[in-house]
Amino acid sequence: MKNIAILGSTGSIGTQALEVVRQFPDLFQVEVLTAHSNADLLIRQAKEFQPNVVVIGKESEYEYVKSALWDDDVKVYAGADALNDVARMDCVDVVLSAIVGVAGLAPVYRAIEMGKQIALANKETLVVAGELMTKAAAANGAILYPVDSEHSAIFQSMVGEFQNPIHKIIITASGGPFRGKKRSELQNVTKEQALKHPNWTMGSKITIDSATLMNKGLEVIEAKWLFNVSLDKIQVLVHPQSVVHSMVEYADGAVKAQLGVPDMKLPIQYALTYPDRLPNNFPRLNFADYPNLTFEEPDREVFPCLDLAFAASNEGGCKPCVMNAANEAAVSLFLHDRIGFYDIPRLIEQSMARANYSAPTSVEEYLYIDNEIKTSILQSFNK
Repeated sequence: MKNIAILGSTGSIGTQALEVVRQFPDLFQVEVLTAHSNADLLIRQAKEFQPNVVVIGKESEYEYVKSALWDDDVKVYAGADALNDVARMDCVDVVLSAIVGVAGLAPVYRAIEMGKQIALANKETLVVAGELMTKAAAANGAILYPVDSEHSAIFQSMVGEFQNPIHKIIITASGGPFRGKKRSELQNVTKEQALKHPNWTMGSKITIDSATLMNKGLEVIEAKWLFNVSLDKIQVLVHPQSVVHSMVEYADGAVKAQLGVPDMKLPIQYALTYPDRLPNNFPRLNFADYPNLTFEEPDREVFPCLDLAFAASNEGGCKPCVMNAANEAAVSLFLHDRIGFYDIPRLIEQSMARANYSAPTSVEEYLYIDNEIKTSILQSFNK
């Protein structure tokens, strides 16, 4: 029996992780559930799974959650400090980080310090602070298992090949809702159009990242740290069917890939049950439904965010943190109808050009830079 903490249990990944837990009640015990502000869903989850602890990030919801769970044997806490504390709990074996954005940075680091097994769905943990996180994991014996479908596919394609050098990692991208469009056609697109992903159902922030291809840029940086490869060994290909989740090419030219339907439950399960593959009732791939699998190069002129991510990672130091913070702020402005689609890469590029921070060496320094960049961007639109 593994005791699991699900950080971000009310989001897309968190709710699907609980579907996996339902499949294997004899294997998993939910010890911790956390949510930022979705108190009602957190309460329903807590009543079903009876965790030891729940944390609601929005402190104004604390009394409401506590009152609702008064008759249940569930401890209730609130705020960021509580989130960091539960990630360190001795009773937790596995921490599944499904928190969106840089908010996942500190609790994952605390769990790594305790040598926990980490099922990582939060890209920003490695995008922003990859060097810090991987060094801490090595020092504390913590293991990072990828949950993203692309990184899970890479990991699965490496099983049995760990002594063989990787020639190239190929990360696939659906292309999002604007694949094949020209730049002139995207000047005035709306958030409603950008949120209509053709294959995946995800949260609003990651869906916009998919529309700009920033999502692939973040995944490139994450792959660099997860699999200890240089950027020149990582390629992005657009694969609109979203069946081949990613591939690994080896020195002899052999390419291994993991295929499946566009469903996150399988990579979540693999991260939680590795090295075992356990039967489930999740959707299965029927090749007859996909008679054509196609691949193409991404259009970097139409989607400049991809190159911005490569540039930030190449520069290193503070730049990946700055890029990520600027992207989070810009996406938020776009979702609130404050800026246009191409203002997102413009704001990211401007922030990267202006940033001159020293290379961060702690979680606190990364969070300071993140806050500075976001505050600067958001204040510029509130004048």
